[in-house]
Amino acid sequence: MSKYRLLRDRVVSNPVHASDVLLVPNAVSRHQLGLAHCDSYIDRVLAGSLSEQEMKRIGFPWSEKMVERSLRSSGATLAAARAAMSEGLAVNMAGGTHHAMRDAGEGFCVFNDAAVTIRTLLDEQTIGSALVVDCDVHQGNGTAHIMGTDPNVFTFSIHGAKNFPLRKHPSSLDVDLPDGTTDQPYLDALESALHQCDAAGPFDLMIYLAGADPFENDRLGRLKLTKAGLSARDQMVLAFAKERKIPTAIAMAGGYAFDIHDIVDIHAQTIAIASQLSRS
Repeated sequence: MSKYRLLRDRVVSNPVHASDVLLVPNAVSRHQLGLAHCDSYIDRVLAGSLSEQEMKRIGFPWSEKMVERSLRSSGATLAAARAAMSEGLAVNMAGGTHHAMRDAGEGFCVFNDAAVTIRTLLDEQTIGSALVVDCDVHQGNGTAHIMGTDPNVFTFSIHGAKNFPLRKHPSSLDVDLPDGTTDQPYLDALESALHQCDAAGPFDLMIYLAGADPFENDRLGRLKLTKAGLSARDQMVLAFAKERKIPTAIAMAGGYAFDIHDIVDIHAQTIAIASQLSRS
């Protein structure tokens, strides 16, 4: 989890963010979790009674700190979404736990922050519709599983076709990319998909998972995007939302580069682009 500490340090030290407000999130409530996850799963996570098989599926051991981190990570995306409703754009410097299903965690994801956030805001009637733009290199199977065929939520995932998870729950729109996809083919596919998202709108909120793992030197990514390509991706997605006046909450999602500083570079680049765009 050192990437989050390094990312925070990078953001705080960057003059670009001098006027940005940095907040520590509250944990989501049990009620809010229950809007996206089943009670028995929540109980097992909170009590530390997950089975060995369940913990293996999640990918790291249970601890009280793990529970708090998971609750606050969802709380941060919810807080970012609330801030976006008034400010237009906000960022969770973690989050993007898109493999968590209604009744199980998976792939380093315990609770699904995007699903908890959207379900909470729909339940409050703060929003009537939402768009998830998932640009993590791994398909957002948990988000698709939880949202199902909800007519108020459009889920879009662009990811490696042969990458984890092997069994992919269908999103509203899935774009499967071959191994080795480079910048321009990726951006062309993304642009086409965003047009399809636009046709499904309008939306009251967008949650953008800005994964660093399509990067060419990512250990798990299998795609070949450069940092410049990922910058162009972020600019395209955020310009799409701004042009349509869609409040946007950004979550960092995955990143597994051989050099941790590459991960931090990519996440920090996303946040800087968002900050500059919000003031333009």
